[in-house]
Amino acid sequence: MPTMPSTWTRPGKDSYRHRQAGATEVLVSSSARWVLMHELRKEVEPELPQLLDRLSPCDLVLVEGFKQQPIPKIEIHRRAAATPLLYPDDPHIVAIATDVDLETRLPRFGLDDYESIAGFILRHSGMR
Repeated sequence: MPTMPSTWTRPGKDSYRHRQAGATEVLVSSSARWVLMHELRKEVEPELPQLLDRLSPCDLVLVEGFKQQPIPKIEIHRRAAATPLLYPDDPHIVAIATDVDLETRLPRFGLDDYESIAGFILRHSGMR
């Protein structure tokens, strides 16, 4: 996912000043995209279903984060991260993308095997 242009979050820009002055939401638009930034301040982060309700109708949503949500997940595991795998304890993990030779009953993909991962997502979601 492309990141938000730094000009929208950089000190000195109007959108930055509006947020610093206390605006709860700032809408930024250009000929290429628009972004609505909602400042939580001290509010609790919305749950995933609340955020999904804000999306326009679409066929597929790829979610990053929200590890505790009971949704189908592909675990990304990198040797360099040196963190334990989540899949043995999370029944919602349906596949693993990793750079580690791993024994698992789950489908396993290389981190850069984009075509196979995309194909798996389409098959698993029933889109293909």
